[in-house]
Amino acid sequence: MSTMTLSTLRQNFSRFELAGLGIPALVLVIMAMLIIPLPAIILDILFTFNIIVGLVVIMIAIGTRKPLDFSSFPSVLLFATMLRLALNVASTRVILVHGHEGAESAGKVIAAFGEFVIAGNYLVGFIIFVILMVINFIVVTKGAGRVSEVNARFTLDAMPGKQMSIDADLNAGVIDQETAKKRREELSQESDFFGSMDGASKFVSGDAVAGLLILIINIVGGLAIGVGQHNLPLAEVTRIYVLLTIGDGLVAQIPSLFLSLATAIIVTRVTTSESMTEQASTQLANPPALFITAGILTLLGLVPGMPHLVFLTLAAATAGIGVMVVNKKHTAEQAQTNALPAVADAPKELDWDDVEQVDLIGLEIGYGLIPLVNPESGGQLMTRVKGVRKKLSAELGFLVQPVRIRDALNLDPDAYHIVLNGVVRGKGEARVGRELAINPGKVYGRIEGQATKEPAFGLDAVWIEPSLRDQARALGYTVVDPSTAIATHLNKVLRDSASELLSHDEAQKLLDKLAARSPKLVEELVPGKLPLGVVTRTLQNLLQESVPIRDMRTVVESLTEASARTQDPDQLTSLIRPKLGRMIVQGLVENRDTLSVLTLDPQLEQLLHNVLAQNTGGQGMVLEPALAESLFSALRQSARDMEDQGLPAVLVVSPAIRSWMSRSVRYRVNDLTVLSYSEIPDDQSVKVISTVQADPRPNPAVSND
Repeated sequence: MSTMTLSTLRQNFSRFELAGLGIPALVLVIMAMLIIPLPAIILDILFTFNIIVGLVVIMIAIGTRKPLDFSSFPSVLLFATMLRLALNVASTRVILVHGHEGAESAGKVIAAFGEFVIAGNYLVGFIIFVILMVINFIVVTKGAGRVSEVNARFTLDAMPGKQMSIDADLNAGVIDQETAKKRREELSQESDFFGSMDGASKFVSGDAVAGLLILIINIVGGLAIGVGQHNLPLAEVTRIYVLLTIGDGLVAQIPSLFLSLATAIIVTRVTTSESMTEQASTQLANPPALFITAGILTLLGLVPGMPHLVFLTLAAATAGIGVMVVNKKHTAEQAQTNALPAVADAPKELDWDDVEQVDLIGLEIGYGLIPLVNPESGGQLMTRVKGVRKKLSAELGFLVQPVRIRDALNLDPDAYHIVLNGVVRGKGEARVGRELAINPGKVYGRIEGQATKEPAFGLDAVWIEPSLRDQARALGYTVVDPSTAIATHLNKVLRDSASELLSHDEAQKLLDKLAARSPKLVEELVPGKLPLGVVTRTLQNLLQESVPIRDMRTVVESLTEASARTQDPDQLTSLIRPKLGRMIVQGLVENRDTLSVLTLDPQLEQLLHNVLAQNTGGQGMVLEPALAESLFSALRQSARDMEDQGLPAVLVVSPAIRSWMSRSVRYRVNDLTVLSYSEIPDDQSVKVISTVQADPRPNPAVSND
């Protein structure tokens, strides 16, 4: 085993050595060329390698579909530039030291390029070479540098908007967390790339200037050395050194031009799914443009004195290309038309992909509210919704699913719907550009605006102009923007429907999270004593009664203990609530030391006990209508009295009737919490505010439904 491990380590180390020594070796070669004199044959090899590098880089740039596909280009450009400058230094040393020996003293590559450009005329060759350098420096390099600067600036300016767009898509459920992470990484890479290209373009422009200076140094220095040190005739010195200088400059400037052109191609690319060749062939194949061009060439070819053969030949060729493009498009359209009947005759079979799943949480908005979602126009709805999810998740104890926001054309422009599991659970309206002034119950005047109802709690409110915000606050109104009003409504609906947001998946994740710290505790409960479905239903019951499930350890311990007595979710809920009593009471007491409560009249409570005793399990009890109306009316009045005193409405009853009473008042008495005596901690001080009484009729009808 140790031998195999050692062998594997050696192989990995060998691969690391081979992969990691390339760049250091290149740096050493560059440094060597700057210091050590090189023979002519080595210069020939390195100049040829330099040309290969330039060709490879420009071919990659042409085939790249988007700039980030060649993200290493700035570094490649730096090393290629340094390699070429080091070659210029090495060749300059050879030219000035051995140039008097003849045209091939600096290598056959330099001599061949020099002879080819000069073609027997030194002055013409020199002018052509200068023009080539001017094209590289002024046209290509300068333009590429300017584009790089603009790209870098606009990319950096657009980063905050793109980041918010990614966050918006993530909050809306359009993308998942992994996709959002990948898009953020691409955005960061894009910013770094264009910032690097802004600096890398300076390498190219500096290289062009260096090439011009090296040209002058070689000619002036060569003439001085040839005439002054070697006593050669001026004509012979001029021929040799101009030949070598132009050959050296040309063999270096051709790769330089390739890299400059590659830089321009990279920074001027528009990011698409096509390469530059595919884009050009698609967009330039324009029949009207080709036919018009052919017509103009034909007219020019018919003008007396013009080269008729050349113009007419090229006109015919251009028209022929246009005809080929038209025929190709017609053939493609015909093939598509012929394929349509076959598709119509053989319709696609339905599969599960055609069945859309409803969104767990959705927010549908009219088109007039779209500015609230767009961060670029100052919309804050995405941020507010994200804040609601974060707050609810922390308070309830489980992760609330993302809210999918989408526009709905069937809604009024200013309307919105809150949808849970495909069902509308909340409706409202908002006014973009205005603010909602809410009457909290006591204000000191009226404010001008459009009267409405606050969507979450139904309070009187007014849509006002933003300029009236301070005046409204001075009068006692609570002023919020439209995004906050919608988010508050969403928070209310989600909190009231918390039990519907918890499914088997969330319950399993809560257990998995607890198992990471207490594996034996979870393993003993599920599936040993209770199935996951019973645990999920019990958690839903707690949430339905506004009990958070943050303390999952206590919940699981209580369920494990209670599972020996029953597996009914409703009974399990009643059994574990006393274990969570301190958490339940804490949310009701807030900053007060004493819990203020309501109680039932003893005779009324005994009556309810008797009624429940006649029903198996107490699940289907129905009171006589007059008694029920009297009871709920008294509870509503007592709850309002407590709220007027700034106290939460809490009713304390015996454990036997707590469950039934809680279900009965849930939709009949707003914001009334029903506790049992056993759920209040022993050390919690309690103050009875009032006793609820109702008129018990002689024969309260009892029936089972």
